[in-house]
Amino acid sequence: MNTAGYPLKGVRILDMATVIAAPFAATLCGDMGAEVVKLELPIGNDPLRSLAPVHEGHALFWKTTNRGKKGISLDVRKAEGRELFLKLIGDFDVLVENFRTDTMDQWGLSLETLHAHNPGLIVLRLTGFGQTGPYARRPGFARIFEAMSGFTHLTGEPGGPPQHMNYPLGDVTAGLFGAFSICAALAERNSKIPAERLGVEIDLSATEAMMRLLDPLAAEYRIGGIVRERAGSRATYTSPSNVYQTADGIWCTLVGTGDAMFARICRAMGCAELAEDPQFATNEQRMQNLEQLDARIAAWCKGLPFAELEVLLDRHDVPHSKVYSIADSLRDPQMLSRGAFIDLVDPQLGAVPAPAPVPRFVGRESQRLSVGPDTGQHNEEVYGDLGLTAQDLRGLREAGVI
Repeated sequence: MNTAGYPLKGVRILDMATVIAAPFAATLCGDMGAEVVKLELPIGNDPLRSLAPVHEGHALFWKTTNRGKKGISLDVRKAEGRELFLKLIGDFDVLVENFRTDTMDQWGLSLETLHAHNPGLIVLRLTGFGQTGPYARRPGFARIFEAMSGFTHLTGEPGGPPQHMNYPLGDVTAGLFGAFSICAALAERNSKIPAERLGVEIDLSATEAMMRLLDPLAAEYRIGGIVRERAGSRATYTSPSNVYQTADGIWCTLVGTGDAMFARICRAMGCAELAEDPQFATNEQRMQNLEQLDARIAAWCKGLPFAELEVLLDRHDVPHSKVYSIADSLRDPQMLSRGAFIDLVDPQLGAVPAPAPVPRFVGRESQRLSVGPDTGQHNEEVYGDLGLTAQDLRGLREAGVI
């Protein structure tokens, strides 16, 4: 992998986390040039390896979520494994883990022990609810984070049940905050003189990460007594903003935030005077008459095939889009032009498509990334760098340590 010129080149991350959230944090850092080593138990039982769909025995989720990483196996619960881990950790900048609170301590790998072997180590602990509080040791998964943050409460049709989307948004959101946290800690540490570059512990709650996305909701409730509710695809803070179906059955999202943008929609509809109507002239008035306005726009969209609707909206510079499936995204000319999807190198399945690294650093060469590693795929390389011989590795393998 060519990481020349990437901002995290030279940073080494040991990822011993499982499933999605914390590993995704490490993967995002890998996209930016960090060397990431994925540590698994020798039996390779990370649940992500069995999440559907599994194609010809290979979990695609694993291959994409852990892309670009080297893979080693190690059982740190065994005495020999713990000893090898502490030798290994001395050469890393960051450790990523997502075990229940105090689990690492029970394995003899407390923060004090880790820092005794590597004073500058940054430790990201990503759990469902954080390292403190009455829920600290509860298990957590994406849908739990989404539900407890209030996000799920907002999702669904008015009067209908709350809904989860068919993707673990809570996990990847936590991963984004994890990558941000790692970069912030690296910036702080590296701004100091070498003698003062001490490591830190990052306590990241996935539930709090989801809550952080819902910025104004607490203020709406505490100050205005408002509990924002489900509204389907309609926004209840600006109008018009909804998903409308066209004559040929295509769903289109259309946004008219602001009076000037609403006036453009009115011109596209052939009724420019609507923008001056006292019922709709300001956002406050549009919100008061939301049902009437939405019905009018819905009827207009329903009377046109999408191709004709798109021409009118483009002509008047109105923000809109067909609601894409992944099939639409993969063939969209903008995505193709930008190279928004890349092919991960996979010796088993060939090229595996995945989203390109985000953001881009202009003028720098793109990386060529591999899929997530097999269990222990790079044992010889990584442990060889520590001075272990083939005979050493054979003995550790027979003892179930690697």
